[in-house]
Amino acid sequence: MDKKLERILPRVQKPARYVGGEYNAVIKDKVQVDTRIAFCFPDTYEIGMSNLGMRILYGVMNQMEGVWCERVFAPWGDMEEEMRRADIPLFGLESGDPITNFDIVAFSVGYEMAFTAILNMLDLAGIPLRSAQRDGLTPLVIAGGTAMYNAEPIADFIDLISLGEGEDITVELVELHRRARREGWSKAEFLRAAARLDGIYVPSLYEIAYNDDGTVQAITPRDGAPAVVTKRIVHDMDKAYFPVNTIVPSTEIVQDRVMLELFRGCIRGCRFCQAGYVYRPVRNRSRELCAQYCLDSCNDSGYQEVTLSSLSTSDYPPLTELCDQLEPFCESRHVNLSLPSLRADNFSMALMQRLAKGRKTGLTFAPEAGTQRLRDVINKNVTLEELLNSCRTAFAGGYNAVKLYFMLGLPTETDEDVLGIADVAARVMHAWRESAPNKQRGVRITVSTSYFVPKPHTAFQWEPQITREEYERRVQLLRQAMTTKTVTYNWHDGQTSFIEAVLARGDRRLGNVLEAVWRKGGHLDAWEEYFSLDRWREAFEECGVDPAFYAYRRREKDEIMPWDMISSGVTRQYLWREYENAMAGVTTPDCRTRCNGCGANQLVGGKCDV
Repeated sequence: MDKKLERILPRVQKPARYVGGEYNAVIKDKVQVDTRIAFCFPDTYEIGMSNLGMRILYGVMNQMEGVWCERVFAPWGDMEEEMRRADIPLFGLESGDPITNFDIVAFSVGYEMAFTAILNMLDLAGIPLRSAQRDGLTPLVIAGGTAMYNAEPIADFIDLISLGEGEDITVELVELHRRARREGWSKAEFLRAAARLDGIYVPSLYEIAYNDDGTVQAITPRDGAPAVVTKRIVHDMDKAYFPVNTIVPSTEIVQDRVMLELFRGCIRGCRFCQAGYVYRPVRNRSRELCAQYCLDSCNDSGYQEVTLSSLSTSDYPPLTELCDQLEPFCESRHVNLSLPSLRADNFSMALMQRLAKGRKTGLTFAPEAGTQRLRDVINKNVTLEELLNSCRTAFAGGYNAVKLYFMLGLPTETDEDVLGIADVAARVMHAWRESAPNKQRGVRITVSTSYFVPKPHTAFQWEPQITREEYERRVQLLRQAMTTKTVTYNWHDGQTSFIEAVLARGDRRLGNVLEAVWRKGGHLDAWEEYFSLDRWREAFEECGVDPAFYAYRRREKDEIMPWDMISSGVTRQYLWREYENAMAGVTTPDCRTRCNGCGANQLVGGKCDV
């Protein structure tokens, strides 16, 4: 360990975040390595190490001969202060080497509020912030992740974007970069070649023109770049890499357990859900392979908890059979199976009994809206009676804690819909009284609401966000209606969700705002402790940018979106059709009931019933 680092660690919280050396971390002989990759997560160790996608790509890259991928996380404020004071640049956990010496610096970005952390990590590494300031092939700064389906606010800082699932495209991109270095290409030559790879978006190869009213007038590709870049996906989940030999962290993390990915995609089509659209189509992993991965991962890591992880885990067709297959192993090894979030329309007694064999940690349902009218608008396809039946099943089986998640500010929402959330909570309380065999234990019902953020590539991408003042009014309305003592109400702060909406719907003119916020001290804006709305307001004013233009403005049907050069595989025509259905309160059946012609099946060579 570097002596300077050794001296500062006793002065910071959780020094284990910064020392590496965990079980299953990959260490390679530098003599045998020609390409070094800093895999950066723009948040703390505890958050980044809980990200399954990061663990997958870490394994994929380290399987490549001659390539060494190391993890890099954003330091907490105390550690950043000590690093800057001691002149310690940002370093890779595995080697402790400064990442400015690496060939590729890759960011995994799942949340728009992490954008300022990206700038801060580049600065901590001593790497120039803007792509135009970096002339050489190394370090190449790239990014991927869900937040990159609109990369425009951060486009000036990133050399290229990897869209979609990274298992295949990452290998192709790394090999192209190795070839470019061997053959002495310029950075411009490499970027032009990279833009010809499917799934790679090179922002500098696109010129953006604006109308007088501030909307996008045209997006013009140049130097052979495609007009539209379509995401990459894994076609066969049984052939996809899974991190069986996963890193066991040396300090507690958020998801400190085996995360078993059952499938990708979602059949449901909730109109607010960006992940539900951009991860399409659904691709299942076989039950036999899931079971084997569970056994192998627990045996290797020693974990005694497994989360069955997917966007909507209870939609995995052989879920009950998988639980039955794992039962002997779980019982003998005292391994607990858990599901992160459940569908209220398919939670059964059979599934509850299988989950109940482990610890009863409470169940989570996400009705999202307080009335059936609004649930139909968002295409949740869950009724109140289905939710109550699922709660009765859980309470009858001995559960006494239920979490319910809702959103405030959904399109067409009225005060009646807001008050409906309190009614749902009261009815769940009544279901407990009806069904619980042992009422002496009491019940814990937690209602949580978030501030709706309209996201790109969803049916609601044309909709405005309600104003922050209106959101806070609705929170107060619901607080006053929550009269049941056993119901706890938590609500999300509206300030960060407002900025999230600005960034999610933004364009390249926000790049100057991001840099201004960072220079004013915005380094970990995803954290309440470090977020400052005043700092953002000052930056918007200095840069002459009106945040309401991005967050609160309704888009026209034919308006060019800042992200229109990027395709998730779901067509714009389908999204607009879903938007019209939403406004009419018409639901769309799930993908297993009927193909609705979204376009995503064509990514796997199938047909779409457009």
